Amino acid sequence: MRLRLVTFLAALAAVAATGCGALPDEATQGVQAADGRLQAVTTTNWITDTAEQIGGDRVAVTGLMGAGVDPHLYNASAGDVDTLRETDVAFWNGLDLEAQMEDVFETIGEEKPVVAVGEAIPEQALLSSADQSDEPDPHVWFSPDRWKAVATAMARTYTEADPEGASTYEANLEAFLAQLDAVDAYAQERFAQIPEKSRVLVTSHDAFTYFGDEYGFDVVAIQGISTQDEATPGDIERVAATIAERDLDAVFVESSVPRRTIEAVIAAAAQQGQPVEVGGELFGDNAGDRGTPGGTYIGALRQNIDLIADGLS
Repeated sequence: MRLRLVTFLAALAAVAATGCGALPDEATQGVQAADGRLQAVTTTNWITDTAEQIGGDRVAVTGLMGAGVDPHLYNASAGDVDTLRETDVAFWNGLDLEAQMEDVFETIGEEKPVVAVGEAIPEQALLSSADQSDEPDPHVWFSPDRWKAVATAMARTYTEADPEGASTYEANLEAFLAQLDAVDAYAQERFAQIPEKSRVLVTSHDAFTYFGDEYGFDVVAIQGISTQDEATPGDIERVAATIAERDLDAVFVESSVPRRTIEAVIAAAAQQGQPVEVGGELFGDNAGDRGTPGGTYIGALRQNIDLIADGLS
């Protein structure tokens, strides 16, 4: 599914439509608080980095989840709740990713803008997983095209809360959209090297459906969309059989998921006569540590692209 033009035009239209919105009294107080910058709180560091890119110098962003944190299992601490109560705006993924925090965001949303950025993506562009066909897959950040709608929703939210910064947010948005186009072009170039038969991405849990849709990969996961799902012996054998059938050389672990299920698959594949190695550790539900090459949205995506291209080609 390629919605590049539709998503991009819708994104720009949304910014244009809201750029001159009125500033609520509560938001005025927020802009004047702390060091004068707008205060934003985010969940995963995929969202945190994007919020920083769009907000620039006008926004102070506090991320609740660092590298290696599993958002499916994350519970808000008392300190997290206090931080959310003191912020001006909050961004979370939604689509049942931060399932343990839904009540918190619902409560905070009664007092201030709380945006589930995954729900900014047009419904027809959302995908479902084989194990939850009636629910949208929340791992939307692996599609740079769809992530444009997320970045645009952030720019719109900032502009509504801080109209004086509208030109800054619009310029930052345009720059980030260009980066998304660039990393997408890079992915297309790298993946052109992978033979058709080897375009199979085996991972710990079902986080890469959007990635597969974007770049033409069959995605085979041991666990379902949520890491709360337990892998069964049948899951291990199913994935091992796919590895043998497609003659794969590499499978991938994820930064926020234990390695034990992948190791079990490697052992099962070897028993079926198909030796396979770990092609690297992909950033899954979170990007890397701040200050490292994988610590930004673009950097983490490029690192994933390189690992997959090298491992499968």
